[in-house]
Amino acid sequence: MSKQCPRFFKTKAFTKLAAKSRIEDVELLRSGSDLTQGKGISLGDGVWKKRLNKNMHRSIVIEKAADWWFFIYLYAKNDRENITRAEEAAFKLLATQYAAMNERQLDDLLATKEVLEIGNHGDATSIQERCIRGNS
Repeated sequence: MSKQCPRFFKTKAFTKLAAKSRIEDVELLRSGSDLTQGKGISLGDGVWKKRLNKNMHRSIVIEKAADWWFFIYLYAKNDRENITRAEEAAFKLLATQYAAMNERQLDDLLATKEVLEIGNHGDATSIQERCIRGNS
C-alpha cells in the first residue's frame, strides 16, 4: 500500500445521481475512508461495492493502488438487488484502465470535469484531515 494520502473522486454521471439521491460529499468521504480500511465488499480486481445513504443505495468504487478511489456508479437498493455479471465484468475492465492512469491523465479528466475530486468540506474527521495530521 502506498504512503500517500488517498484521494477520492466521483465521475460526472455519479455526481448527478448522488445529487438526485441527496448523497453529500461528506458521506462519500466517510465511505471512502471505510474502503481504505477494507470496510466494503471487494468484487476483485480493484472494484468495490459500498453501501450509502443509510443502506438505501449502493455504490461501485474503483481503487487505484489504494491512493485514488473513484465513485463511478450508484443505484437504489429498492430498484435492484445487485449489479449483473456483465456489469461487474465491465467495471473490472474499467478498473484496469483506471489502474494504468497516470497523474497527467487524471489532471486532464479533472480539467474537463469528467471526474471531480471530493473535498473534505471542513469535516474534521475526514481521511484527508487525519492524513494531514499524520494519523492515517
